[in-house]
Amino acid sequence: MARISGVELPNDKRVIIGLTYIFGIGRTTSGKILNKAGVDESIRCKDLDEGQVSAIRKIIAEEHRVEGDLRTEVQLNIKRLMDIGSYRGIRHRQSLPCRGQRTRTNSRTRKGRRRTVAGKKKAPR
Repeated sequence: MARISGVELPNDKRVIIGLTYIFGIGRTTSGKILNKAGVDESIRCKDLDEGQVSAIRKIIAEEHRVEGDLRTEVQLNIKRLMDIGSYRGIRHRQSLPCRGQRTRTNSRTRKGRRRTVAGKKKAPR
């Protein structure tokens, strides 16, 4: 089983999909990494030899910020927005959507379970 950036790649998936299990690597980036490493996209993770794994590992370490470093950077960016009091920072602080979605209905993932407010009725249209 191949282990890259502290993540075990699933054995039965193709390498291009398996690399997406690493935080910060998507399909496009995965394809570019495999092209640079000279690894065929269609082979399975369990069929990678040690040379191919080390080539992939080297490219990711040199050129990409992934996993812990990337998570830290994202959290620092959110904290900076909250500290300067920008609109996006305020929305993060209130646990509301930051990118313009409606909140009268929907956005339950961000807001959490519904809490019933006594005496509140829908406004007539």
